[in-house]
Amino acid sequence: MKYYCGVDIGGTFTDCVVLDDQGRVLNAKTSSTPPNFHEGFLDVLGEAARKLDLSLEDFLAQTDLLLHGTTVGTNVLVQMRGAKTGLITTAGHGDALIIMRSYGRSAGLPIDRLLHVSRHQKPDPIVPPGRIKEVSERLDWSGAVFLDLNEDEARAAIEELVAEGVEAIAISFLWGFVNPAHELRVRELVEEIAPDVFVCCAHELIAKPGEYERTAAAAINAFIGPSTADYVKQVDEATSERGLQHPLLIMQAAGGVVPARQAAGKPLFTIGSGPVGGVTGAAYLARQMGHPNVIAGDMGGTSFDVGIIADGEPLSASETVINQYTFFMPRLDIESIGSGGGSIVWLDEQSATMRVGPESAAAQPGPACYGRGGTRPTVTDCDLLLGRYNPETFLGGELKLDLHAARKALEAVSAELGMDPIEAADGAVRIVESQMADLMRQMTVERGLDPRDFVVYAFGGAGGAHAVEFARELGCRQVVVPLGDFASTWSALGVMSSDVLHVHEHSELATAPFSPDQLNSIYARLEEEAAEQLRDEGFDDDQIELVRFADMKFSMQIHQVEVPVPGGTLGEAEAAAQVDHFIERYEQTYGEGSAFPDAGTQIGVYRVLARGRLRTPELPEIEPREAVETVHREVYWRDLGGFHSTEVVPSDALGAGFEFAGPTILDLPDTTVVVPPGATGRVDPLGSIVIDVGAPLDQNLAAGSAAATR
Repeated sequence: MKYYCGVDIGGTFTDCVVLDDQGRVLNAKTSSTPPNFHEGFLDVLGEAARKLDLSLEDFLAQTDLLLHGTTVGTNVLVQMRGAKTGLITTAGHGDALIIMRSYGRSAGLPIDRLLHVSRHQKPDPIVPPGRIKEVSERLDWSGAVFLDLNEDEARAAIEELVAEGVEAIAISFLWGFVNPAHELRVRELVEEIAPDVFVCCAHELIAKPGEYERTAAAAINAFIGPSTADYVKQVDEATSERGLQHPLLIMQAAGGVVPARQAAGKPLFTIGSGPVGGVTGAAYLARQMGHPNVIAGDMGGTSFDVGIIADGEPLSASETVINQYTFFMPRLDIESIGSGGGSIVWLDEQSATMRVGPESAAAQPGPACYGRGGTRPTVTDCDLLLGRYNPETFLGGELKLDLHAARKALEAVSAELGMDPIEAADGAVRIVESQMADLMRQMTVERGLDPRDFVVYAFGGAGGAHAVEFARELGCRQVVVPLGDFASTWSALGVMSSDVLHVHEHSELATAPFSPDQLNSIYARLEEEAAEQLRDEGFDDDQIELVRFADMKFSMQIHQVEVPVPGGTLGEAEAAAQVDHFIERYEQTYGEGSAFPDAGTQIGVYRVLARGRLRTPELPEIEPREAVETVHREVYWRDLGGFHSTEVVPSDALGAGFEFAGPTILDLPDTTVVVPPGATGRVDPLGSIVIDVGAPLDQNLAAGSAAATR
């Protein structure tokens, strides 16, 4: 038997999905183990092996593909607990990282801080001024050497940094992305003088203009490098020692995986890669279900992550902001807020209002109802109080929930507001659902997309419990809980459905009318480099897919728009049509009539996405099932004005073709799907739960007819 396995580590749970060569699929879920996340990684593999009646060693020996999405780099950067880092840069440019851009004081700040200019300040420096060393060297914009590298100064700078005890060194020279000779030479000197120090060059990460963004990318890569490299090495060695005979593949933010050794050297590209697995999986399923436009919402224990699939392709971005640092990095465009099942419900004393998140109870101690020492109320505690969760069957019965502890925790907030705990719980749920709908609105309406044209894919452990309500608020008509119970481990399945992906870029300014010879020459070189890299990794030509893009803008603009470029040899007509494609994409992004063609159109960056297709079995279809006995429990429905005796459908009944109507609770082992009044749904052949959200009942009429209300 051959197995294909994806693992995703979140802030609260670590998830695993296993597919065998016969198309059978299973999932496993264990608690994450911060700060030693590699222990949770092995725990969840062990749980998957147990479900297969195998030892961990036997399971790994039969595993052909092991793919992993990690948040280690993200956590290090968010918590600012990275390596002691030094930076070597061009003389006269040592302050680029400190000065930042003009919006550095406000980049990435939440709206409540943006509104108070007095709260704007620069972030703590990744590399303090004392560890930024300048050396004499200079290239011009074309890459020609204007001033030779002063190797004596470079050696002195390295020795000073080593004497200060740095663990990592970043190298970023002006125009180094055009001609990397000086950056590479200093790298050689670092490896000669301090072979144990982590070292990276800006040009290896970012090959386009933007001195601050490239320097920030190199500094961040160095800052998170040692801890991420150690983690990847630990996991790689641990799995190899236990029988894995194939390379471990690590998820990247751009939407694909790379071998572990490459991820260890460029950990920058793993930042934010955890949620990417969910969007990648959503795109994979959407193609099978015929949904070109999807809003992918991942509600886990710690956060709510949203990505957009438009016209069949996940939207991407080239810029990232974390801790107010802005840096270039090819990635899927995913935004996150602190609205998960573990988000804490609290009282804002200044406004005397109830708030939810962004602080989370995380895996330890977790929500109060987990009985692990948590005393503050969370969204999960609210869902339990409202009857949505069965305290005896949560996570397949492996975690018994304490209803009394949940009520006691919420009373601390509700008493201050003069509310009943049930009223407070419903209020907190409404707040968190509104927050999620607002993020989705920002990702669609504010980008010129109409959410009514989209289907919501709701996954993560808590996604199904809230999806219908936030979809209604957004104006969407349909919700899909992908593959039913596998929605709780969907990001892991998405990681498993990913391909090896490499991004190759070239920076060279061109102004329309574009030369077909120039375009063909650049893309031919990029495609040959990309194809050769994938061949070296064992892919045959029929497994290699190359897709072209260009970053385009109007003359004198700074920000660029990514535009697809057709494959093959380009002629005059295709080169001229590229301007029309850009204007169409520009107005789609910024609004009809916003383009100004008379300004002239430019290409600044040429990009090739190179995919090595990993062959895994197709997802299996499920069979219809015989009717099983359902049970009822009291569930609070705001549409019905209170608690109402509600049918609870067990997972045993959810075979292909099963239909249901709200109010209903679908009680699956690892997730719960809440179907409020007015919504109807069915189970499709792959096991996905498809819900037509309908409209909420009239509150006043419903309240008068809810005989079971208490």
